[in-house]
Amino acid sequence: MTTLFDAVRRHAEAHADTDGVAATAIPGLGTVRATAASDLVHAISRPLICLVVQGGKQVSMGSRTFAFAAGDSLLITADVPIVSQITRASVAAPYLSLVLELDPVVIADLMVEMKAVGLADPSPVRVEPTDSEVADAALRLMRLLDRPESLPVLQAQLTREMHYWLLAGRHGPALRRLGWPDSVGQRIARAVAVLRADFARPLPVERLAGVAGMSPSTFHHHFRAVTSLSPLQFQKQLRLIEARRLMLAQGATASQAAFAVGYESVPQFTREYGRMFGLPPVRDMKAVRDRARTAA
Repeated sequence: MTTLFDAVRRHAEAHADTDGVAATAIPGLGTVRATAASDLVHAISRPLICLVVQGGKQVSMGSRTFAFAAGDSLLITADVPIVSQITRASVAAPYLSLVLELDPVVIADLMVEMKAVGLADPSPVRVEPTDSEVADAALRLMRLLDRPESLPVLQAQLTREMHYWLLAGRHGPALRRLGWPDSVGQRIARAVAVLRADFARPLPVERLAGVAGMSPSTFHHHFRAVTSLSPLQFQKQLRLIEARRLMLAQGATASQAAFAVGYESVPQFTREYGRMFGLPPVRDMKAVRDRARTAA
């Protein structure tokens, strides 16, 4: 019988891009594969669940570091800045994981039906052993990919079931923070969506606060509490992460990347890039190329 490991491995081997990521026909569902330990990767993650089926990884948020491996699940319940690294992977035993972006609307609906009560866990990042019911629902989702005619009928149902088992299991208390109607987290998420869409343009805090339905001072306080960053820091990280992607994936120069993401000063971009990634842009790109040649 096919296991979740088999299903993830088969899909990842057949469809992974150069970064090891393989999307699926089910929105928000994908797999990740790596045959060697990775460099540090900076990102502002969306709410998601990551089920590791082989290998190991670690994720840091602020001063906290979470290590996890096969049989564990990483849950992220807010748009937060993380630094991740695959720590255990080889050609013989690649790192393999299944990732599903979480749907706050589905969670809110399920919480009403489940009559979920109690305080939500405030931590936006946590690691727990994967519940067997969650793994089973994930496997059935992956099996749908082999029967594309079934996707329109069953994918929403099985995605909802996976959210249900997450709420009913070890991750339930943390997941509730995504589901409270018009909660602070959901209001901040609306502002984050604007930041993600328009990060290259100036975004006054008054506009973001209006989207969240808060006064500027209240918004600033809650934004930092949810994301660990101020709105300006959040926007800056989005810009720097996108600039690095442009240089890596499209061969953009430092100045081209800086202007593309909204910087007006290349020296300022270079300083802030170096603070975030440890090296200024030109040296960082050279280091990446050198590591790629060594690995080849």
